[in-house]
Amino acid sequence: MSASTPRKLSIAMIGQKGLPVSKDAGGVERHVEELATRLAERGHDVLVYVRPRFTATRDSTYKGVRLQRMPSIPTKSLDTFTHTLLASISVLFKNVDVIHYHGIGPASLAWIPRLFKPRAKIIATVHALDWQHPKWGPLAKLYLRYGAWIAVRVPHATVAVSKNIRAFLKKKYGVDVRYVPNGADLIRDPGAEMLARWGLEPGGYILNVARLVKLKGIHYLIDAYGRIATDKKLVIVGADEHGNAYADELRKVSAGNSSIIFTGFQTDRTLRQLFANAYLYVHPSITEGLSVSILEAMAAGRCPLVSDIPGNLEPIDHSGITFVSGDPADLAEKLQELVNHPEIVAELGKKARNWVAREYDWDKIVAETERLYDKVAD
Repeated sequence: MSASTPRKLSIAMIGQKGLPVSKDAGGVERHVEELATRLAERGHDVLVYVRPRFTATRDSTYKGVRLQRMPSIPTKSLDTFTHTLLASISVLFKNVDVIHYHGIGPASLAWIPRLFKPRAKIIATVHALDWQHPKWGPLAKLYLRYGAWIAVRVPHATVAVSKNIRAFLKKKYGVDVRYVPNGADLIRDPGAEMLARWGLEPGGYILNVARLVKLKGIHYLIDAYGRIATDKKLVIVGADEHGNAYADELRKVSAGNSSIIFTGFQTDRTLRQLFANAYLYVHPSITEGLSVSILEAMAAGRCPLVSDIPGNLEPIDHSGITFVSGDPADLAEKLQELVNHPEIVAELGKKARNWVAREYDWDKIVAETERLYDKVAD
């Protein structure tokens, strides 16, 4: 089969929470949604295992992708493991050519179909070095390291979503894995009518889009914003239900400042408008794989201001500004400079858009994934 005409395959994906993306979704879910739906458009039979409480539709399909619901024990430590275990057993009885695990936690169980379904080809994508996340305790971090080892040793092919992760895996395990990144579609003239809901105007706000969890460093952004002189508002997009202690703390420290706006979880046209009409985009995360939010902001032509961690330096290339991670004073200094110099913001926004179009186009990423599937299927 030639590289230009890959065969039509039956593909199962395991590890993501649900489709379509919900308020609990992260970069993995957004990656899987784009990949799975586009593969289905290209004629492949795609089955995605989902957890019922993270799946916003009751339908059995979503944009041509078949959804297989599997339960889990809904605790921090057992949710992903129990769901993935059931999915890994279920897929043994499915007629699939490729089984694609997403994340090193789920990939820890890739040995099950490798051992008991030898005709299927196993692929694992490493989206992040999850043991670096502060939410995990010592035992969980040890298990996630084990998952990384499995991800590079057991599958027929391993993928890293960033060059930094690829380099780490090469150095740590001596395995040269394939690089296939996250992507973003260019955002063109989405309008601005949704902004009125929060009293926003185009160019009148600084934007952050992330899950409201501590590793995203949003508290540094709120601290820095309070130090600068600006009439631009700060808009934070992400699920912020009560009961999330970190989200509650963010609301508490922002109380009384009407210029800080929490929009909650947003998607589709509303999210595109928030990206496209922001003055600039700030991403202060403490650790990161390859942020889809940064790519989407750049795809909208927004200047990115990001913490100087490797996972954030890679996607911006030379089309953004960095600050010292965890340092709100440095972040405030860079914010003030960009607020004072809109010409710099505009120039970097154009560079960012062009860089994403060249390096992170979803059609190219899906085509590369197809070639990988076709290669392992041989």
